[in-house]
Amino acid sequence: MDSKELARIAANACEDKKAQNISLIKIDNVSTLSDWILITNGLSDVQVRAIINSVEKRVKEETDIEPIRKEGINEAKWALLDYGDLIVNVFQLKERNYYDLEGFWSNGEIYSSLET
Repeated sequence: MDSKELARIAANACEDKKAQNISLIKIDNVSTLSDWILITNGLSDVQVRAIINSVEKRVKEETDIEPIRKEGINEAKWALLDYGDLIVNVFQLKERNYYDLEGFWSNGEIYSSLET
């Protein structure tokens, strides 16, 4: 599975749950951590969980890939799915602004979406 396609599938799953301000950052040229970072936010803990569940379900259905690690889903302030080549971060807005991952990864290539 191509990592760009994996990122596109995850971004579409976020859109399905009305995630806000979806950012995809290609970091493979600046880090060995992953190829892509997806950053988005929901308006509540319920929406954050719904976005995470949507991503996990869609990726599993379309690629048969499961996350290597999951974090923060119960608290739903900052939830994370680690797929190796893609790290999905879903925040509530206050936490997204505080941690400013877009600023941290600003040396990567930032996309607002991936064309199909």
